[in-house]
Amino acid sequence: MSESPVVERPVMFQAWRDLTFLHWRYPAPAVQALLPAGLTVETHDGDAWVGLIPFVMAGVRAPYVPALPWLSRFPETNVRTYVRGPDGRSGIWFFSLDADRLAPVVVARTTYMLPYHWSRMSVGIDGPVHSYRSHRHADRDQRCDATVEVGQPIDEPAALDLFLTARFRLYSVRRGTLVAADAQHGPWPLRHGTLKSLDQSLVEAAGLPTPVGEPLVHTSAGVLVRVSGWRQVTDGS
Repeated sequence: MSESPVVERPVMFQAWRDLTFLHWRYPAPAVQALLPAGLTVETHDGDAWVGLIPFVMAGVRAPYVPALPWLSRFPETNVRTYVRGPDGRSGIWFFSLDADRLAPVVVARTTYMLPYHWSRMSVGIDGPVHSYRSHRHADRDQRCDATVEVGQPIDEPAALDLFLTARFRLYSVRRGTLVAADAQHGPWPLRHGTLKSLDQSLVEAAGLPTPVGEPLVHTSAGVLVRVSGWRQVTDGS
């Protein structure tokens, strides 16, 4: 997979903490049907993959501005897949993002044009057991309740581990134009994980079929991130 870009002029600093990556295989046509023009679903061993990733967003701030304690740390959960743009580069397409703070949700929806939802959320850490709870204010039936036990380190990530996690670009559509932003961060400190329980409807709320079978589980303590601004995507750029 690609290496982390260098973001020399970040518009945002973030830390992604206490993550769980839940991934399911999907038929590529089912995922491709939900993507905007210009993006092609990426596959691994012939299948697309859809991820459900709950975590803690921390240290959120713009350059030269200190992180505000209440606004800069909150739970978040995203539903995503992996794509290739017309520029030939790999990245992430978000079907939805849920966050526990209304102000960041409003800013992200209006300036970044990302499909954020305001949700009541919590993350509980009890030794190796991580518990994530979420339901949307607008519809309590759209939820994600997951409990995961963190396992042993993954010292040498396999090709699929990297396919699902070594992603440094996100795509969006602003005013009808495909755009991309880069996220610079170090390698994920990946661990195995065991799913203890899961009650979720966010994948289906994104328009995807209900996941089949047990998900592949990764966990991570997290990374520090520098996010670039958006730029228009064209062939070869």
